[in-house]
Amino acid sequence: MLEDAYLDLQRFVLENGHRKTDRTGTGTISTFGYQMRFDLSKGFPLLTTKKVPFGLIKSELLWFLHGDTNIQYLLKHKNHIWDEWAFKNFVESADYTGPDMTDFGRRSLVDADFNKHYREQMDAFCERVVNDDAFAAKYGELGDVYGSQWRAWKTRNGGTIDQISNVIDTLRTHPDSRRMIVSAWNPEDVPTVALPPCHTMFQFYVADGKLSCQLYQRSADIFLGVPFNIASYALLTNLIAKEVGLKPGDFVHTLGDAHIYLNHIDQVKEQLTRKPSDIQPQLELNPDKTSIFDYDMKDIHVTNYHPAPAIKAPVAV
Repeated sequence: MLEDAYLDLQRFVLENGHRKTDRTGTGTISTFGYQMRFDLSKGFPLLTTKKVPFGLIKSELLWFLHGDTNIQYLLKHKNHIWDEWAFKNFVESADYTGPDMTDFGRRSLVDADFNKHYREQMDAFCERVVNDDAFAAKYGELGDVYGSQWRAWKTRNGGTIDQISNVIDTLRTHPDSRRMIVSAWNPEDVPTVALPPCHTMFQFYVADGKLSCQLYQRSADIFLGVPFNIASYALLTNLIAKEVGLKPGDFVHTLGDAHIYLNHIDQVKEQLTRKPSDIQPQLELNPDKTSIFDYDMKDIHVTNYHPAPAIKAPVAV
């Protein structure tokens, strides 16, 4: 099963990882340098040992492809993946007047009252971002994160580069090129963005009529983030392959710091007790759409998806 590569990653880090501190104060078990490979011709690699909400993956990828960097679009599609980073910026601003929300990583582990107040403040923040455009423009903005870097990379002379469009053009004209790369890591932006890009660059490769993609991910939250990353880049590869008349090949996922947060260990162990479904999920794309930039939520579906129940875990911010 495609999922076995991911479960093997979990086992490897649990058995061989190193205890490390981290930016959030939560702590991790970590390993450096790991690679997984998923043959997309055999199905869509959406995990079945826990439910992964594909709607969130679709809306986040479409958000990236639109070049958007404001969480208002995500919230309007019931997607809360990026809430914490925007909320953190608000909490640290002079406009925030609520209870102290600092040191979330450690306090969330042991303080139930803190978690209750945090959720109340977060819900109010998200509601305001959705309904107040001026507030959203100020506090829903994450800076030059993926959407900006993919679609409007800023150049020295004040121009922009649409890296996604450039890759698609190259696939059509020079499919054997070794320069079909999209980068999200801009050292100049690292100090100012809400979260410096975790999936930093990806490259495309064509052989035997198939399009493959390799992602380098500098930081990989194995339990919460990596299942989304796998499905997101598998979806991106399928979308681009369809546009340029190729079949999907491999998605190769190369990880730098691959870690399990200490407050995710029980969840990982629970997931490893579960057996993947014998039925591999399949991706369906609207055949009438010809451009990757024209897809809506309704144009992308997964069928034959029969997952085990979701396993909840806190996000480390």
